[in-house]
Amino acid sequence: MISPRPRFPLSAPGPKKGSLTTKQALLTLLIAMLISGVAGSIELLSHATKMRQETEQRITQQLTIVNGAAAEAAFQLNPDLAHQIAYGLFNDNEVAWVSIRDDFGRALAEFDRPEQAGSTWLSQYLFGDILHYRTSLAYYMGSDMPEAVVGEIELMLAEGYLTQQFLARIYTVVGVSILEAFILSLVIITFFHLFITRPLLKVHAAIAQTDPTQPGKWSKPVLKGHQHDELGHLVDSLDHLLKAFQQGLEQRDQLHHLSNMDGLTGVANRRQFDDFYQRHWHLAQQTQQSLSVIFIDIDNFKEFNDHYGHAMGDDTLRAVANALNQCIDPAKDLLARYGGEEFVCVLPGQDHDDAVSVANCLREAVLSLAIPHAFSSTHSDLTVSMGVASMSPGFLISAEALIERADQHLYRAKRLGRNRVETRKRPA
Repeated sequence: MISPRPRFPLSAPGPKKGSLTTKQALLTLLIAMLISGVAGSIELLSHATKMRQETEQRITQQLTIVNGAAAEAAFQLNPDLAHQIAYGLFNDNEVAWVSIRDDFGRALAEFDRPEQAGSTWLSQYLFGDILHYRTSLAYYMGSDMPEAVVGEIELMLAEGYLTQQFLARIYTVVGVSILEAFILSLVIITFFHLFITRPLLKVHAAIAQTDPTQPGKWSKPVLKGHQHDELGHLVDSLDHLLKAFQQGLEQRDQLHHLSNMDGLTGVANRRQFDDFYQRHWHLAQQTQQSLSVIFIDIDNFKEFNDHYGHAMGDDTLRAVANALNQCIDPAKDLLARYGGEEFVCVLPGQDHDDAVSVANCLREAVLSLAIPHAFSSTHSDLTVSMGVASMSPGFLISAEALIERADQHLYRAKRLGRNRVETRKRPA
């Protein structure tokens, strides 16, 4: 029997869960998020350091600017001036409390803003050591006297406000990082799809559309820009592999054909007959269909060989086989060389009357060759004798018995004068 052709278990390409494109997209997004996360963390750390430095520098500059005026207010014990100076400092939302005092510790001006947000570990970690500022107020009394400390300015920064400013910056950085991650992922995914995934899908589609019976004739894809890289080498390797596979299939078919064909006549040999007959006998039993067998023997062929020679005998066997083959349908029937000068026909689905009709055609086909046989004891031209046996639905008979019955009818035809079809119709 011919073994089934190998099949390529491939489905049509397309995006789906678990596909290379999906995996690559997820991996790219993950890597981009990690990179953006690291970059964002470094940027936030840099921003926190910069924000601390800017806050300290700004508060220090403000205190330096107002120091002279505040010292004047403290020396003169002028609450109005002190109030203006303190309010100017307090007007900034990042200042939670400010106080200007004289050298006796009495408050000339003081403003206090209730803390809107409580202290957290983050605010303490970032700004805990830069919240409190205190600077002395020195007043210059003359060239012959040293500067005198006449009071002090003290202020506290709004911890919650600074934290809110920092968190607002975090949200901006995180948002920008996420946007950058998606843009980076989109660029990488697009690049990967254009240069890697799409060519692979093109190769996959070409393989999926390949006829399994002719793999060597696949539509080899042309991958522009990949002729000399790994993808190009992959396509070339696949091409060599499929062509080698095609060659193997053709060699196998040729060997199978040779192993089942008679080398002299070109019709089926005894091996193929045995396989064909057994399969169709079982099929006829299962489906309750008819099956007929015709045994054919060339009359007085030994005398023909002895007098005309074996070369002429071989040519005659080929001519007879070709003539017999014209009377059957090779698509469903079988003509085989049974041995020597004997042939056999298997007619699946044909009953007794059909088989007799085919047998008469076979006999007439050989007669039409008009091959001279001067040494025949019965006829001047080459003739054949045939025995027909049929199995009808419901008529139980073994495969061996059906063959034996056809053989018996053949020998009966020879005994009754040759060049005839002998059969006995059996009841259904």
